Amino acid sequence: MNNAFAKKMELYEIALDAVCLRREVIADNIANADTPFFKRSEVTFESQLRRAIESEKTPEFPTLMTDKRHIDFNQFIDYRTVKPKIVVEFDTTYRNDKNNVDIDKESVDAMKNSMQYNALIEGYSRNIRIIDTVMR
Repeated sequence: MNNAFAKKMELYEIALDAVCLRREVIADNIANADTPFFKRSEVTFESQLRRAIESEKTPEFPTLMTDKRHIDFNQFIDYRTVKPKIVVEFDTTYRNDKNNVDIDKESVDAMKNSMQYNALIEGYSRNIRIIDTVMR
């Protein structure tokens, strides 16, 4: 199988895992919208994956590391190591009971997440159909 094609399929799978986790987190936020002291969570993923993919495209510049404490700015990040992270938002409060779930925002996030899921499934299915067509 083509390496670029395999990478694309792996990226679809990684993104689908993140979208499914985000669906669970949004559902948890909505279910606890009336729970006192509950703090909403969100899934961070896209910026980490974008950074990993861009690290592959970044041209290698030779860097002179004169001290082991220097930070290498050409650091390669393997996209397969990127995992979605659940982040709890502690710094906001919308109500007197310290809950910070905004049901309107969660509903919009759920719809957006559903659209992302459908787009990813469509792209993944399209690639499977291409393989099926080529193998015939």
